[in-house]
Amino acid sequence: PPLRAPSVDIHPNVTWSKNGVTVAGGNGRGNESNQLGGPRGLYVDDDQTVYVAAFFNNRIVEWKRGATRGKVQKQGIVVAGGQGTGNSLTQLTRPNGIVVDPSGTVYVADLWNNRIMRWPKRITQGTVIVSKNEGGAQSKQVYAPIGLSFDRQGNLYVVEYGYHRVQRYSLE
Repeated sequence: PPLRAPSVDIHPNVTWSKNGVTVAGGNGRGNESNQLGGPRGLYVDDDQTVYVAAFFNNRIVEWKRGATRGKVQKQGIVVAGGQGTGNSLTQLTRPNGIVVDPSGTVYVADLWNNRIMRWPKRITQGTVIVSKNEGGAQSKQVYAPIGLSFDRQGNLYVVEYGYHRVQRYSLE
């Protein structure tokens, strides 16, 4: 089945509440499970679970609806970073964009490592699905990826700050 893509039908005359509600973080910058360090990327699934790319923490944090403390992915809900800065398969360096498929697999735009990673649910390390490698701006390379999105057919779109482009990848 195709992966889901964000889709909402909002009436053009809708009004929004003037007061927001904190659903993730809000306890200052830090490394504790109730804190975020430079949140950059955001994804909300159908159950209103919020996934946040914490840029300075080098991790992806999952916040269930109504949670007061996030579950850092290394704790077993969804694995993505949290092992310090680096380029091993258990690390992220300045994550930005994030998207989650229906099975709970997290896809991360790992900015400073110039790669897109896939982190299946309950797995302690990710896999690299696209990276910069050596050479020029070929279609199999990414440079400074900052955003991700899926379409209804399951294609992955990558926004690249470094190569000034958006690429589409078919996941196999």
